[in-house]
Amino acid sequence: MTSHNLPVEPNRFVGRTRDMDELCGLLRDQRLVTLCGVGGIGKTRLALRVAARVVPDFPDGVWLVELARITSADLVAHEIATVLGVREERSRPALDGLRVRLRGARALLVLDNCEQVVERCAELVSELLARCPDLRILLTTREALRVPGELVWRVPPLDLPDARHPDAEAVLLFTDRAMAVGTRLAGVDFDDVARLCVALDGLPLALELAAARTRVLSPAQIADRIGDRFRLLTSGDRTAPARQRTLLAAVEWSHDLLTPKERVLLRRLAVFAGLFDLDLVEQVCADERELPAEEMLDLLAGLADKSLLLADGGRYRLLETIKQFAAERLRDSGEVVWFRDRHLRVICEVQERCFESGLAAPRAPWPERLPFFVRGRSLLDDCRAAVGWAVESGNALLGLRLAYVASALLAVHGQIAEGVDWFERLLRLDLTGVPPEVIALSKGALAYGLEARDDLAGCERVVAEALKEQETVPHSLGKGVTLNVAGVLLLRTGQFDRAERHFEEVVATTRAHDDTFNRVIAHSCLAVLAGVRGQLRLAQRHAGEALSVARENGHPWHVAMATSQLAAVAEWRGDTEAAVSHYREAAAIFGDLDNRVEMERCLVMVAKAAVGRRDHAMARELLAECLELARRTGQRLGVARVLRVLSRLADVEGDLGSAVLCSGAATALAEEMGEPTGSGRIEDLLARARDKLGEGRTALQWSRGRQLDPVEVARLVLEGGGAAGSLPAPAVAEVPHPVLTAREQEIAGLLTRGLSNKGIADELVISPATVARHIANIMEKLGFTSRAQIALWAVEHGLGSA
Repeated sequence: MTSHNLPVEPNRFVGRTRDMDELCGLLRDQRLVTLCGVGGIGKTRLALRVAARVVPDFPDGVWLVELARITSADLVAHEIATVLGVREERSRPALDGLRVRLRGARALLVLDNCEQVVERCAELVSELLARCPDLRILLTTREALRVPGELVWRVPPLDLPDARHPDAEAVLLFTDRAMAVGTRLAGVDFDDVARLCVALDGLPLALELAAARTRVLSPAQIADRIGDRFRLLTSGDRTAPARQRTLLAAVEWSHDLLTPKERVLLRRLAVFAGLFDLDLVEQVCADERELPAEEMLDLLAGLADKSLLLADGGRYRLLETIKQFAAERLRDSGEVVWFRDRHLRVICEVQERCFESGLAAPRAPWPERLPFFVRGRSLLDDCRAAVGWAVESGNALLGLRLAYVASALLAVHGQIAEGVDWFERLLRLDLTGVPPEVIALSKGALAYGLEARDDLAGCERVVAEALKEQETVPHSLGKGVTLNVAGVLLLRTGQFDRAERHFEEVVATTRAHDDTFNRVIAHSCLAVLAGVRGQLRLAQRHAGEALSVARENGHPWHVAMATSQLAAVAEWRGDTEAAVSHYREAAAIFGDLDNRVEMERCLVMVAKAAVGRRDHAMARELLAECLELARRTGQRLGVARVLRVLSRLADVEGDLGSAVLCSGAATALAEEMGEPTGSGRIEDLLARARDKLGEGRTALQWSRGRQLDPVEVARLVLEGGGAAGSLPAPAVAEVPHPVLTAREQEIAGLLTRGLSNKGIADELVISPATVARHIANIMEKLGFTSRAQIALWAVEHGLGSA
């Protein structure tokens, strides 16, 4: 896990020494620093330079999140989560995972280009800073967030030359970039360079664009032309700041110096949301009349030479300022609908090829699948833009086709929510003219996402429609997915006999149609069903068949899932050695696929087995690794798994206090997520703890576990060993309980269970605000400063129990 994701600088950074020193100092004292300024002022480059310098100050990482391509506020949290490696957790919002990932982390987030989603950024930043006390955030935006605690730092232009400082920052940048394009300026040119720098107000982007023209024009000629353009702009928006007019002038002037074909290509490139390559440009932007495909390479090279396009290892991207300018030109040309339609069609066709060869092929070795898999993942930003256009333009057919294949790629990595949103928006469009099989398969894919998000009611409704509409559709991978989702729904709702018959039919159907993808899933579900019934030999047979078919299929995701299922069966059979071997094998494959969620789940099971073998050192080492994986991916369920196994470890080590602490934290997390709490083992643990530690200390540890941050609880027990279970009890004064009202005594008793204000409010049918007021009164009357003191006092006075 790297300590940052900052890009390598494309060229030499010039100037701004004072600015960087000041900003680095501010980041040590301020939690939120916002770099504001007009486009082209150099906000992004300065932020990246500062971030690179302070990497050693942030042991938990410095992470760049580029928001320029995000147009929907709903995707901001998702984009941050993606960069941080936080994986969505069923139906819970991405923000929940971000809190887990960043709580207690000494990290710096760099949020770049926030202006188009500024309101959502303000909400998220406020929430993260409130919940994550060690987090720092550095933003670049044209508009401040205007939230409490924000320090707004206006990015100035580069220093301009004068008689005393002829080698000012602006001059150094211009000459450096001129040299980069092969121009060596003579001494006589520097007066003109100074004149040009002043005319451009020291704007870095404008200077770089001007320097790119020194291959064909002298600094004097450039300065003269820039001056002409300024005069032309006086008929425009007179209220716009001079710097904005200057930047526009520089971009327009640079645009005017392009050849006619370069201008056409530049505006058409605005349809791309992410990185693009020559192949995509030829398919989307070429036409026989103006831009033949065979000319695209030279045209791309020309735009890159003129600093209007950045090249990166065979792929390209537009600077955001240039992209906005190009998008305006595309709209003005009247081509926007035509080329966004074409972009949608091409991205759909490319992703369908990636899906068929990378995922849906019934059997193919992973080296053959991998290029298609990587290609498909690299186009997800363009998929988002294309689906958005499909919704905006009402193109349900291409939108559904694209969502179907792109959501499958997301699902392999456990990213479900975005695909669900795509289908829900697209299926609300006018579906006239959309082939019934496309609608039916889309509903099946939607049902898959709804089940994975625990929306069983929604899944049941949608899958029923999908099954009915797919009756006349030939079998395909998508139809197999729908059949499996229907079976999983039966399994999860306890209809075991129906589920068994259903999955046996799916096995027969998928075998007849050579659908190895879905046959793996059907056998795995039959293994689960047999295990639930205690039919362990049958479970072993189905799990083994799932793995055999998965290896025949060749996709490592299937192999890993089937291997982990075989591990679970071995665990049920009491074959710990085989279970550990299978879980380790599956974890390694999931790690190679960067599926950290499933990797963590498998390693927790290995740790649990290590506890059973009394290999405590191995268990502790694995649990520390799993805790970090769960935290980094924002998985509360993963943290809960670690806490449960850690509670077992503390228990067998004789540290009942730590065991209760971990169980309290795990139970609070499970209740928060609506998951089973494992009450049987907990009651046994609490009973033994009360006998050994006493009622008061047991209640105190339980209450602390429920109230403290769960990650910190796990770290405390992992790092402190038995120290966590022997924490000194808070001082509790000898105060008779009649000093409290009946309602206050009731609330004090409920605090022994570690309930939150909302939990207490729900039990007593009062408002959380009323609960908070009563707790404040209790503290004042008893002279306490914490809820844990109230809980311990309540236990000692017989007002409640753990």
